[in-house]
Amino acid sequence: MSALAAWNQLTEAEALAPVLACCGSHSFARAVVAHRPYADLDSLLAKADAIWWSLAERDWLEAFACHPRIGEAASHPSRQFSAWSTEEQSQARAAAESVLDVIARKNREYEARHGFLYIVCASGRSAEELLAILDRRLGNATEAELREAAEQQRLITRIRIGKWLTP
Repeated sequence: MSALAAWNQLTEAEALAPVLACCGSHSFARAVVAHRPYADLDSLLAKADAIWWSLAERDWLEAFACHPRIGEAASHPSRQFSAWSTEEQSQARAAAESVLDVIARKNREYEARHGFLYIVCASGRSAEELLAILDRRLGNATEAELREAAEQQRLITRIRIGKWLTP
């Protein structure tokens, strides 16, 4: 039995945990679980995208808040969420201390300017690349930045769903 077929058969309570490891929004996870069963990964990803864009800003902010800041260690209650965050930021966290210090300072500047955590799909990106993206995004208007951050969360969620269901 595939991982997706097995997940389709779980109780609602059991099915929530793996979705929350992919995206920390409880509204998102409940909606994804409520639309089971899914025939295949593509149909799940399509529904997940539609659900994500239908959510309220507070749901997006809940998901963003689950992530560690770029360059910091993960401390999410879900071991899977933390493991994925650590893996996704592995290149960034290996950077020189001076680069990590600048990222830490700019993370705080970003949060003060926009009111939420700087979120970026960090998979495969160096600290220098993530810093350049952060510099660019610091100049965005908060409304535009909220949409950009939501898109980054959507990308992260898609990657994690793929990792979860295609071992």
